[in-house]
Amino acid sequence: MRHRCAHALASLALSWAGAAAAEAAPTAQDAACRTEEATLQQEIDAARARGRMLQRRQLADQLEAVQIRCGTLPPAQNREAVIERLKSDILELRKELDRAETELRKIRQGL
Repeated sequence: MRHRCAHALASLALSWAGAAAAEAAPTAQDAACRTEEATLQQEIDAARARGRMLQRRQLADQLEAVQIRCGTLPPAQNREAVIERLKSDILELRKELDRAETELRKIRQGL
């Protein structure tokens, strides 16, 4: 009888330890995902501040891929929100293009 109780307790302890380990692994993965997302978001903000819209867009695509991989992608936006975001992206890219064209003209005039 004692042997059965000890065996049952050992089995219970092992299953509890396995469950605890299983919970710890996703937590570490979640933390890594959050860290990667935060880093990419900071890089996006920095690229936006420097007027590097193409780089910002590439980083945003990377962020979306990380969110898909980590399962943290926000719910799908409605059609109007997507249209507004794309309009904003286009406007930012046009501004970046204008800056680049202005810089090119200045360089050509200096030669």
